[in-house]
Amino acid sequence: MSDPAQQPPATAISDLEIKDAAIIFESVWGALERERGRENMTFPAEILWLNGAPGAGKGTNTEFILKSRDYASDPIVVSDLLRSDEARKRIDAGMLVGDREVVEILFRRLLEPRYSVGAVVDGFPRSMVQVECLKLLFRRLNDLRVEFRNTPQAERFPKCHFHILVLFVDENESVRRQLRRGQQALAHNERARVEGGAPVEVRRTDLDPEAARNRYRVFKERTYDPLQTLRDIFHYHLINAHGSLADVQARIVKELQYQSSLELEEATHDRIAAIPLASQIAQHARQDLVRRLDGYADRHPALFQRVVDLIQEKFVPIIRSHAISGIAHVNSETPIFEDPLAIAIFIDIFSERGFHAVVDIHRIEVPEAVDPATGQIRCRVKKVYRVSIRFQGSEIRRGS
Repeated sequence: MSDPAQQPPATAISDLEIKDAAIIFESVWGALERERGRENMTFPAEILWLNGAPGAGKGTNTEFILKSRDYASDPIVVSDLLRSDEARKRIDAGMLVGDREVVEILFRRLLEPRYSVGAVVDGFPRSMVQVECLKLLFRRLNDLRVEFRNTPQAERFPKCHFHILVLFVDENESVRRQLRRGQQALAHNERARVEGGAPVEVRRTDLDPEAARNRYRVFKERTYDPLQTLRDIFHYHLINAHGSLADVQARIVKELQYQSSLELEEATHDRIAAIPLASQIAQHARQDLVRRLDGYADRHPALFQRVVDLIQEKFVPIIRSHAISGIAHVNSETPIFEDPLAIAIFIDIFSERGFHAVVDIHRIEVPEAVDPATGQIRCRVKKVYRVSIRFQGSEIRRGS
């Protein structure tokens, strides 16, 4: 059985995914900026990124969400964008419509003036690369706000707010709703055939219980897990979509009442100026480190040895495989880290050996079911320790 430290969970972000996202984002942004001009890269002041399991009611609730936020624009449905003339031209030309094309078509739509106040985007992000592109977009918009703050264009670059809305239903309810939708579509098309009228699309997954169940599981694995990584960055709303339409819409209103600031204003600087600079703290860092390590070995010898063994057996082999880049990312669920002191020992040992280690604790709530009595979503908490280790990489001499 392989060690969890070497088998990242579905929410882990690989170096390749981050690199691909950065390449895609810079390519799309650069092309749009050259075409429009930097001063015209004005995105909506607020964007609600709407996602949900199959049958959760995204389409049903979109119009309600627009009205609750007082947006005059239509929703931006990513699946519809991929059926647009622009996307069709790419497909007809034999070109793939991948993450880059999705990001470009979406950004173009968001730059339209009708979305300046706010927009609801249905179906993005759907992959880890798209999640990373979303993070990069938020950072870029904040950079533009700072850049244009004291210029005549300042009002065109307001503080941006991103909301992640996830409508949740459990697997059984999702399958039931998908199959009901399929039967309703078949009935509609039969009436249209007899009485005249336009038929509606019938998804294959809406007719086959196993296909519907598989579609739900694919969403949880490929879309829900990446969305989880945005919980600590943006306003994140996991909404129970069980029950009547009125109940669900009441929950949406309650969730969207939450507002908070995600960026410090310049005036805040004066309040934190009393905190010492890193350079001041670093003056005695080496002496303090040696003192701490000797204390661990003296007062907590068993725990100290367990951490040393963990590093030697599980982390050093991974670090060696990243010797060229000088960066190693490891996801672990080791129980040793349940003790906060073990994490402190772990970081200090790496510091003494010339590495810079950071351990982030992520508690991931995985929705399992809905309590029929209370309507509350029951979640299972999975704790993942994300370790980043940086060091001086190997310099490869290249021929001229």
